[in-house]
Amino acid sequence: MDPNERVALLTQILEFGQTPRQLFTIPHPRRIIQNIEWLSQASSGSRSPAESPGEESFEDLTAESIVLAWNNMNRLKQLEKHKIHKGTITGIAVPSSSSLSAVFTSSQDSTLKMFSTTSKMLQRSISFSNMALSSCLILPGDTTVVCSSWDNNIYFYSIAFGRQQDVLIGHDDAVSKICWHNDRLYSASWDSTVKVWRCIPSEVLGSKKRFELLAELEHDVSVNTINLNGAYTLLASGTKEGTISIWDVATASVLRQLACHSGTVSDAAFSPDSRHLLSTGDDGYFKVTDVQTGTILSSVTTGQPQRCFKWDGNTVLSGSHSGELLLWDIVSGRIIERISGHGGAVTCMWMSEQCSSLITGGEDKQILFWKQQY
Repeated sequence: MDPNERVALLTQILEFGQTPRQLFTIPHPRRIIQNIEWLSQASSGSRSPAESPGEESFEDLTAESIVLAWNNMNRLKQLEKHKIHKGTITGIAVPSSSSLSAVFTSSQDSTLKMFSTTSKMLQRSISFSNMALSSCLILPGDTTVVCSSWDNNIYFYSIAFGRQQDVLIGHDDAVSKICWHNDRLYSASWDSTVKVWRCIPSEVLGSKKRFELLAELEHDVSVNTINLNGAYTLLASGTKEGTISIWDVATASVLRQLACHSGTVSDAAFSPDSRHLLSTGDDGYFKVTDVQTGTILSSVTTGQPQRCFKWDGNTVLSGSHSGELLLWDIVSGRIIERISGHGGAVTCMWMSEQCSSLITGGEDKQILFWKQQY
């Protein structure tokens, strides 16, 4: 079967389920382990003996689909665009459940917006304060959106009740980025700290949560970005002076501290196998760091600042200052594809689990929807 037709069918199965008619008339070829070795290494644990063959087959299908999607990332096509904010878009969050067809976006215009992907209309506009929102995420269960703000606070918004559910007042300066895993909230701030909070939900629906400070990761200067690895055992933080720190989540201790960039670190992310860390900054460089040794393995000049990116360990899709999406071979340092998009810098992006769909936000106050076309 043609590889392009195959990846299209795999994506269709993952998004909509197996169709009634027979898709394949011959047995699947033997699984090529090395093609998805990086995904296996990223697993946080071994497979349970109790898992059924069907579950294993689905995981194999998902892994193969991700590999094929990255091999065809140059086929990204813009589907639609919508101007829903009055300021730069800083965060994009999409519910995991297909029952809630919406996209949530945070912006420097101080609002959180809820945009319907079915009616193509703005459904809600929420203001928590008169200062910019810096990022947003949706908690597991798709019931709560969490937003970080330049007013030093973190806001919890109930989707079901349509109101602010709680506020965490935990920093002395702007909160720049937040991450979440297993009832733990990680917040980065310009007050030179990353704080780890335990969020204990109340047994009474709709009442306030309790927040317990578990750890405070001290930095010398303002922290601009943070990210967790796939196993949630490591945290990377990037500062306004270009320093990257790698932290052990369990002990809240710093493992590596590296002067990677000459300006603000815009984004940083671990490879799927957690062996490497990719970072980018205002200096216009991509830096690949070996997590184990702290050695900078690669330094790629991009010619302009890259504000955000996604990567699979080899290929990078970045949002540039010029508004283009750039596809990179990070090993050779060459640009594979330039894709026109925004009228200003691309400031944030969201990618689907199968890596075949993308939403980007920019300084042009627009969100753009992308999908691989075959």
